[in-house]
Amino acid sequence: MGGLLFNVTTAVLMVLMLNGGLALLGQETLRGRRVPWAAVGLTAVALAGVITQACWSGAMDALDSDPARSGWWRVLTSTFMQNGGLFGGAWNIATLAVIAALANWFWGAPLTLGLFLAGILLPQQIDALFGENGHSTDPRNFAGSSGATYFLAATLSAALLLHTLRTGRRNDREHLKETLLAAAVPALGLAVWFTQSNGHGLVSVYGFALGAAVCALTHRTADRPAPDTRAATGGEAPHGTA
Repeated sequence: MGGLLFNVTTAVLMVLMLNGGLALLGQETLRGRRVPWAAVGLTAVALAGVITQACWSGAMDALDSDPARSGWWRVLTSTFMQNGGLFGGAWNIATLAVIAALANWFWGAPLTLGLFLAGILLPQQIDALFGENGHSTDPRNFAGSSGATYFLAATLSAALLLHTLRTGRRNDREHLKETLLAAAVPALGLAVWFTQSNGHGLVSVYGFALGAAVCALTHRTADRPAPDTRAATGGEAPHGTA
């Protein structure tokens, strides 16, 4: 029962962040946007990792992030290994593809890749800082892309909350819905961490905090532009849709 509840709350958290990303961009604007090449690249690398695991029986031993093994590369390569079985691996790759695409359209490719990298590196560094031995905030169990994906997804929720706070109209029901949708992410993240030691929750809080900081520094806004139809002609993308 505990495992089922863990999976349900983890999935609910992702659904909240996915809906937040759609609200941030405007779901009606997604059709016709340019190809999110950063998302395509990250998904391709994740698929290559799965193929490597299928073809090489020693892939996990050589590439996972087991602290009992040495290797500077493991923190990166382990992200693209999957250890949750067929369903878990499919979930991780599907959510990575969708979230990375939404992030690519909002943040642009360079920031998306940078934030994804932060989602790989920060949990481990915070574990070391606070001495979280045996109680890691990294939800990957030595392998898997979910931690970085949840981190990246939370940055979109942070951007949505900042947008609603800047532009909100108190009597606007849609605005209130978006505000609550965004604010629910860190709240649920902390709840599942404290009640289940579910690392997906805490990395989402980290991502939310960093996303808010980056959004404030870059002054990026959710202007929900019309779909970008100029990609085929090489035109510039409107603000926030690179």
